[in-house]
Amino acid sequence: MGRGGRIIFAKTNMVKGLKVLVTGGAGFIASNLMLRLRAEGAIIKACLHKKPLQIPARGIETIYADLRNLEDCRKVVEGADFVFHCAANTSGAAVMARTPLVHVTPNVVMNTYLLEAAYEASVKKFIFISSGAAYPPTGDRPVEEEEMFNGDPEDVYFSVAWMKRYSEILCRTYATKLSVPMSTLVIRPSNIYGAYDKFDFDTSHVTAALIRRVVERHNPFEVWGTGEDIRDLIFIEDFLDGLMLAVKKCNFYDEMNICSGVGVTIKQILQTALLVDHFDNAHVQFNPDKPSTTPVRLMDNSRLKERLGFQPKISLSEGLGRAIQWYRKHPFAN
Repeated sequence: MGRGGRIIFAKTNMVKGLKVLVTGGAGFIASNLMLRLRAEGAIIKACLHKKPLQIPARGIETIYADLRNLEDCRKVVEGADFVFHCAANTSGAAVMARTPLVHVTPNVVMNTYLLEAAYEASVKKFIFISSGAAYPPTGDRPVEEEEMFNGDPEDVYFSVAWMKRYSEILCRTYATKLSVPMSTLVIRPSNIYGAYDKFDFDTSHVTAALIRRVVERHNPFEVWGTGEDIRDLIFIEDFLDGLMLAVKKCNFYDEMNICSGVGVTIKQILQTALLVDHFDNAHVQFNPDKPSTTPVRLMDNSRLKERLGFQPKISLSEGLGRAIQWYRKHPFAN
């Protein structure tokens, strides 16, 4: 088919009046993104699968669909100017260790079909949320965007990482290999945390799991792994600032790490969370027998700073404090 050609946000004023589809509308990134888009005047359609919206629905059209079905994809993209593809089948280290293929087929199918449907519908820009976990290991050196295909990913991420890589190749194909291209943008986040995250221990990532244990005052306080694993954390509002700048300034095809550029150990994250929430008597027990992922994962944010002028503003202590406060008010959020 043919193509036709109290939170304070750093507004970009580029989506006002545009029709924007956000997939994975019940999820962590999508929930915060839609709050941002609504504040900037976008006309929002949220695509949901099984779970309802987490945020108030004011001004948001909702549509339930199974994105593993091409006709459903065509239905949800109809009339959209921009598509933010945040939907993904995800889980934590324990689930990945037990069932390494759980993320592959459903994600490959939905990503492929949604791109096809968006192209058919003459979507102006398609934003794909990829993952920093898809990079090959670089030891204690932060990885840059052009290094994505320089080697295999970490073995623990092998299947899900190649799924993300394949989807990135599809994005590049639609933007650079067709006579009438569709602008696509690949976003590679580091470890995002904040309001509306997944706090279910079976599916949560490490920061959300630590936050929940702090709020619930687990004692003894079990931490999976040795606590020495290093991660790059970015608070959700900083991530969205970087994302919206990238959407505004990047055209046709681009790839962008959105990260803090700073590594912290799991032990440092925990110690900061305990300190800001005044959990002074926690008896912490590290359990190296529990599943972990990779010892070090660092990402370079030079492209983000140099091309977009972006610098994260929220410190680890402030971000964890705000995330803890949010979860304390929403203890059943998962």
